[in-house]
Amino acid sequence: MTGTPIGVPPEGLAAATSGLFKRYGSQPALQGLDMAVPRGSVYGFLGPNGSGKTTTLRCLVGLVRPDAGQMLVLGQPYSGHDRQRLFRVGSLIEQPAFYPYLSGRDNLRVFAVAGAATPRHRVDQVLDFVGLGGRARDKVKTYSLGMKQRLGIAAALLSDPELLLLDEPANGLDPAGIVAMRELLRYLTSIGKTVIISSHILPEVQHLADHIGIVDRGRVVREGPLDQFLREGALVRVLVDPQDVMRAVSVLTTLTRDVAPPPVGGPGGGWITVRVGAERASEVNRLLAQNGIYASGIEAINDLEQVFLALTSSSGPATLGAVAGPPPGWAVQGPPS
Repeated sequence: MTGTPIGVPPEGLAAATSGLFKRYGSQPALQGLDMAVPRGSVYGFLGPNGSGKTTTLRCLVGLVRPDAGQMLVLGQPYSGHDRQRLFRVGSLIEQPAFYPYLSGRDNLRVFAVAGAATPRHRVDQVLDFVGLGGRARDKVKTYSLGMKQRLGIAAALLSDPELLLLDEPANGLDPAGIVAMRELLRYLTSIGKTVIISSHILPEVQHLADHIGIVDRGRVVREGPLDQFLREGALVRVLVDPQDVMRAVSVLTTLTRDVAPPPVGGPGGGWITVRVGAERASEVNRLLAQNGIYASGIEAINDLEQVFLALTSSSGPATLGAVAGPPPGWAVQGPPS
């Protein structure tokens, strides 16, 4: 693969694609998708339903053959046939499936036999990682949805993979479980692992990710460091008396042309949106006061969702060092569900 999208040499990438195409019958799923995932990062892979996220992940683990294009996995070209390479990759794609009449521990033992050589103690280790050590002997049919999701993450970790692909990993997790998953992923990257996480929970991705890729209609439409996306999603909202709205908009356009008045008849009252960095909120307030307009409310926002909605078809065209053990939280057991 040549000319990776972010200009990183192949050895610096955990995964990458170039010109990836895939059709299901007459329906295009991927239409020239390019992505590049730096090693040691959490890469947030975002997009609307049907945009191609899951198909991309399935291509990267050999579950689906692309019609055209190139892939790079762990620094080397990958065609989907190299089973040994996949021993270094863990994945949870779509709903995890288990044998309901086997225990959580025995399910993982079955998976361990089918994959890379795994030390026997590794099964109990990953169960402890995800907080299921106390329920390891219970049949999976007694597990809640969130517990099955944790067991799926444990299965993905069995081979101690260098690259972990997680498709909607927060599905079924309660708030405490989501926080614990966040700690787990931070722990993994702290010891040099790479994680690709596909999720619809944008605030959670904003907490987790180092890099972001936004996919729409089978193409990555924007990719880069998270802080770059947050700068693009920065805005200030200011609330003024309805009779001062038009004068305030006129004043604020001297600061930036990207000023949006409140929608006519909308529930937002006199909230005006100003597309400037959140650090300039005091400047907005001062400019209004100098012109005799006094804000009754002001808020600064750095929001990944702003960029996501502007770039995807869901909103139409754009208008705008090692850790010594498992992370905390995963050993906390709730009552059986």
